[in-house]
Amino acid sequence: MYLLAGLGNPGDRYAVTRHNIGFMVVDRLAKRCGIALKKSGYQGKYGVGNCAGCEVTLLQPQTFMNLSGASVASASKSLGISPRDLIVVHDEIDLPFGVVRIKVGGGHGGHNGLRHINSSLNSSDYIRVRVGVDRPAPGSDVADYVLRSFSASEKKYLDEVLEYAAEVVEALLQHGEQYAMCEYNGRNILTHNT
Repeated sequence: MYLLAGLGNPGDRYAVTRHNIGFMVVDRLAKRCGIALKKSGYQGKYGVGNCAGCEVTLLQPQTFMNLSGASVASASKSLGISPRDLIVVHDEIDLPFGVVRIKVGGGHGGHNGLRHINSSLNSSDYIRVRVGVDRPAPGSDVADYVLRSFSASEKKYLDEVLEYAAEVVEALLQHGEQYAMCEYNGRNILTHNT
């Protein structure tokens, strides 16, 4: 069993913001794998089913981003999930839009959701799927930037990026992190569109 947590903020106000791309990827996976995200528990919304041949619990914490660890730790403990069977999907300002990278372990890089997960689990050894949302312009406020909606040009390709990120997660589940890193970490799927 894998626990796959997509990070974001609850409520319509944040639904299509950069910070919520983790939620969006989990929604896409739920659709692709036929899993309904209708259960309430672990301070989140979740669904259980089969994805890429693996049993998974898909989780969207409803605690707000900065307290994501409360939900992730609750689900991990209840389901008996070790950090190596936890996959966290989140927005990453240090990657361009169109890039999805897998990383195992490491620091939080200033991401408050990861910071809270690391602290709540007392571990950072889980797998991250980092979905690029690009950096704000120099001098801009990062918090304000990630809580804004995607630009018009990004919105044109958002569906493609979400589909690609879901494919990356499925490859990770099916073939493991080494294969998925080799296959996907160097790509930007949008370079052919520019």
